Amino acid sequence: MPNFTPVSTFELGRRPVHRLGYGAMQLAGPGVFGPPKDHDAAIAVLREAVASGVNHIDTSDFYGPHITNQLIREALHPYRDDLVIVTKLGAVRGEGGSWLPALEPEDLRRGAHDNLRNLGLDVLDVVNVRIMGNIHSPAEGSIEKQVTALAELQREGLVRHIGLSNVTATQIAEAQGIAEIVCVQNHYNLVQREDDTLIDELASKGIAYVPFFPLGGFTPIQSSVLSTVAETISATPMQVALAWLLHRAPNILLIPGTSSLAHLRENLQAAQLSLSDAVLAELDAIGRANGEH
Repeated sequence: MPNFTPVSTFELGRRPVHRLGYGAMQLAGPGVFGPPKDHDAAIAVLREAVASGVNHIDTSDFYGPHITNQLIREALHPYRDDLVIVTKLGAVRGEGGSWLPALEPEDLRRGAHDNLRNLGLDVLDVVNVRIMGNIHSPAEGSIEKQVTALAELQREGLVRHIGLSNVTATQIAEAQGIAEIVCVQNHYNLVQREDDTLIDELASKGIAYVPFFPLGGFTPIQSSVLSTVAETISATPMQVALAWLLHRAPNILLIPGTSSLAHLRENLQAAQLSLSDAVLAELDAIGRANGEH
């Protein structure tokens, strides 16, 4: 069991969470669609994550759809008092698993109720509105309508805190003029470094930054430097990539996902890695070489 230390926590929606959490997306079937290949294994992964100290789980009702939230409820309900479940709105699934935008106020309201029902909750801890943008990168454009809709759900007591996903600094500023924003979830990792300045700005304001695809996504991070560093400290490249993110800024919260117990345990061990200044400098150079820093 990982030995989380006090410095490994950060406030998310005014509740301290361990900075190494769990993303539930991979619990659904191939393409995040349909049921898992092994239902019992999915339940076991969720239970072991929480038993190991994870108290931040990221999910959405459009994973599956509905499947992932139903698995979380089956595995963990009634939920521990310290568990923060973060969900997101902004899409629905079409036939064959296609991803369709669902960003009108009525779509967001319907999505919130889907999440409440399938998770077995009366109120959602944190809800991110996922702006479609350019799929894995944001695109400018007003998000006033979407944030106003979430703020209304917040006033009704269905949502405690609001977050944003796949957004620009301009969009974050616009949203902050409407409601308090507690987290931002964008594409960022050792190689994908476009949000470096944004992360530091959010850290100064006490706002959590949650990278999606922290290990590179569908194309895992490949780097000879990363592999060499990992070998010298007796870790895997993916553990080092996660540890680098934990060292990068105190407001970074990680949600690596897996449907494997062995992979879950490997990810959680990343919280124990201590990276020297020299190692961090080597790893930082990967991002610069990729032209992102």
